Amino acid sequence: MKKIKAVIFDWAGTTVDFGCMAPVQAFVEVFKQYGIEPTMEEVREPMGMLKIDHIRTMLKMDRIKNLWKEKYGNEPGEEEAQKLYAIFEEKLLSILHLYSDPKPGVVDVVNKLRRNGYKIGSTTGYNDKMMEIVVPAAKEKGYEPDVWFSPDSTNQKGRPYPYMIFRNMEALDIKKVRRVLKVGDTVSDIKEGKNAGVWSAGIVVGSSEMGLSLEEYEALSKEEKDQKCDEVAQKFIDAGADKVFYTIEDLAAYLLG
Repeated sequence: MKKIKAVIFDWAGTTVDFGCMAPVQAFVEVFKQYGIEPTMEEVREPMGMLKIDHIRTMLKMDRIKNLWKEKYGNEPGEEEAQKLYAIFEEKLLSILHLYSDPKPGVVDVVNKLRRNGYKIGSTTGYNDKMMEIVVPAAKEKGYEPDVWFSPDSTNQKGRPYPYMIFRNMEALDIKKVRRVLKVGDTVSDIKEGKNAGVWSAGIVVGSSEMGLSLEEYEALSKEEKDQKCDEVAQKFIDAGADKVFYTIEDLAAYLLG
């Protein structure tokens, strides 16, 4: 992994929005609007996917599907998914600007990687319309990758499909997949990297898989933090991660150390 030339980061939960809070809030509100209260586990499980795929996945979950059937007399299908997505997108677009701050250490680490010759790419579960809010807001705070691609650039084939990574490689002029490290905060991110044949790594602290805000995380005891981190790290390893980093500083220490 020492011959890496490009690092491709995810956005929410990896480089911005500690805990990946913006989409979670929007997903919960959308389902509540239809009289169904999803659990945090149900909301978080598909995180990292294209957002319409996320909603489709939630609607197929047994508990949600059964509650929907009880309430509306039919199993939810594509028509229901599209209706929920339209509300979801509106809600998310209205709050995204509040959840675009870079996570601690991101700006310094990315600048350090650049100074050492690394190219910085990015993929996301957001669409272009959402990224038009997130990208300039993050740039104002000092974080800007060299390139980014959403599922809009790959015919709506988001994670775990590998195509956003290949678009990054093309734009960054990287020939070999083993010169690329994909870094994310969800199982979908790990699968995206594995499917592309690149190195795949998870970031633990502030991840969607951990599901805690910065304030909630900092309120934990050292023992509680260690336990949470170990649980998330194991999820990434089980998903096939080549490497797990607790923080982005750990990633920099590994690549530059």
